[in-house]
Amino acid sequence: MIKTTKLKSGLRVLTIPQQNTRTVTVLVLVGTGSKYEEKRINGVSHFLEHMFFKGTKERSTPFKIAGPIENVGGMFNAFTSQDVTGYYIKVDATHLNLALEIVADIFLNSLLMQKEITKEKGVIVEEINMRRDAPMIHTADLLEQFLYGDQPAGWDIAGTKETVKNLTRDDILSYVTSQYVAENTVVCVAGNIKEEKVRKTVGKLFSPISQKSFKNKIAVTEMQEKPKVLLEYRATDQTHVAFAARGVNLSHKDRFTQEIIAAILGGGMSSRLFLEVREKLGLAYYISTSCEENPDTGFLATFAGVKNENAKKAVAVIVKEYRKLTSVKVSALELRNAKDRIKGRMALSLESSDAKAEFYGVQEILENKFSTPEELYGRIEKVRIADIQRVAKNMFTPANLNLVVVGPFKDTQTFQKLLI
Repeated sequence: MIKTTKLKSGLRVLTIPQQNTRTVTVLVLVGTGSKYEEKRINGVSHFLEHMFFKGTKERSTPFKIAGPIENVGGMFNAFTSQDVTGYYIKVDATHLNLALEIVADIFLNSLLMQKEITKEKGVIVEEINMRRDAPMIHTADLLEQFLYGDQPAGWDIAGTKETVKNLTRDDILSYVTSQYVAENTVVCVAGNIKEEKVRKTVGKLFSPISQKSFKNKIAVTEMQEKPKVLLEYRATDQTHVAFAARGVNLSHKDRFTQEIIAAILGGGMSSRLFLEVREKLGLAYYISTSCEENPDTGFLATFAGVKNENAKKAVAVIVKEYRKLTSVKVSALELRNAKDRIKGRMALSLESSDAKAEFYGVQEILENKFSTPEELYGRIEKVRIADIQRVAKNMFTPANLNLVVVGPFKDTQTFQKLLI
């Protein structure tokens, strides 16, 4: 049985038994990310993700951390979002103790050496350069900055070159002290495990964790009165488009209606936008629609790479398909197919121990609870045809629309007219 146990320290241990696998994943999640940062240290959450693998008191070099994991065929990595930072190791279940020991060690005992900090600044600056030089990635990054502006929700998760270069060791240590605490942390262990043994081992290994209170994030401000357009001129061979509508957050009652709308619009090769923009008109190579849902923010966005000469036409078609949902009811068959698509993809994505750890762990850290796939399926099934039209009307008003275009264009007004 999947269970969350809260230890005396406040640390939560989430055990996810899966007997039909030979693997186990240990994932430690901290409820902090770029939304919890001050502007001066923007990027520190992501910086820590890199630094925790550089050395500990017991394992003093990156090799001494990576070697034992890779020598048993294991995998390890980390990730940072606006609200969560995670560190994980996946191994054969017979090496569970090794995974637990190393994750606990890097989490609690990283040395954060100055020489490694100095080196890693260069690495992260190159990561920022890489993302900026990839127009498809850069367009998605620009979209969130455009939606939320100069506040934590609108800052780059990796920070800027300037903030990264100016980070000090004291900044990093101070952030760890304020955020990496028991009440803000969940240790998830998924796979072929014995739950009670795992809980005892985690309790012992993580006993030194700080029990201080953590610093919370500031509230997100969303102010928009008319459709907005951002053009970034680049002499590219392809125009990259991100078209977004402000939507609902993770806990909103219309969350799954929003996700079904995304599936109908651009959730696969049989979706409306793929068929219209790519198959019928031949305007794009890639086009897809997805939702971003966080505890305090949410939006629905379509991303596309289109021929330069057809960029305006492609945007007009995307806008038309959005608005069509506000005036023409979807059919019962299309709604059924969208629901089954979401449920089926969820089922396919949850076959491995690492996927299960992230699925349940992120829910626990963000919502202080978790739902099973079956419970989420039930919420999906409750969405009706009338809900689709109601939510579409609320979302796809001109005052909610935002367009980012990266390509050889300078005339903002031409695109602005398409959104009115």
